Amino acid sequence: MDLRLEHKALRCLAEDGEKALVAECRGEEVRLAFDQVLVAVGRVANTQGYGLEELGIPTTPARTVAVDECLQTLYPNIYACGDVAGPFQFTHTAAHQAWYAAVNSLFGGVRKFRVDYSVIPWATFTDPEVARVGLNEQEARERAVPFEVCRYDLRDLDRAIVDGEAHGFVKVLTAPGRDKILGATIVGEHAADLLAEFVLAMKHGIGLNRLLGTIHVYPTLAEANKQVAGAWKRSHAPQGVLRWLARYHAWRRG
Repeated sequence: MDLRLEHKALRCLAEDGEKALVAECRGEEVRLAFDQVLVAVGRVANTQGYGLEELGIPTTPARTVAVDECLQTLYPNIYACGDVAGPFQFTHTAAHQAWYAAVNSLFGGVRKFRVDYSVIPWATFTDPEVARVGLNEQEARERAVPFEVCRYDLRDLDRAIVDGEAHGFVKVLTAPGRDKILGATIVGEHAADLLAEFVLAMKHGIGLNRLLGTIHVYPTLAEANKQVAGAWKRSHAPQGVLRWLARYHAWRRG
């Protein structure tokens, strides 16, 4: 994987049987040969031709159907969920929203439920996979949220070594001096699967101490989650207590 930062794509060429991208970097043009180019232009919700205009149901600047926090549109009997409602374009968030839309449409006259977006996992299925939930370091700095970082490299994980996938890492952001998880990022084999434990922990307020106290099957990739919790614990070991214990056991040995 070759990442070219501070490069601005200018044009693509096909000359003498070779394809190349011409980019600008710090005032100079750089020529990069390629076989094929993939251009990610994003997606837009398909909202035309369904009668929204006739009903006067508005759309947002992002061209999604305007809904409230309970997924209700302008009309109390019309709800929208999934990509067409936003703000996330993930299948798992669409399924999450569908529950709220269904329940609110059935029982909205008695009680409504606000959609909970507090813990939304993301995954990019590259090789290796990249998965995250909650805050990363850049977002925490932008929001002025104080944090600590704990990291465990998969090169030290037995299962990753056996599988020939000993690359990547698990990185967890915690509140300073506490085991509260603010966010987690995993890069490596089956990162999206491994992330589920952190999604569960954040959703239900489970800290790294309890993750560390949970038995994980050996040898599995999931042990990486326990290992990063162990790394956090070691970095927050009570040094005063450890010194006292050292003196106590020295006294016991005579």
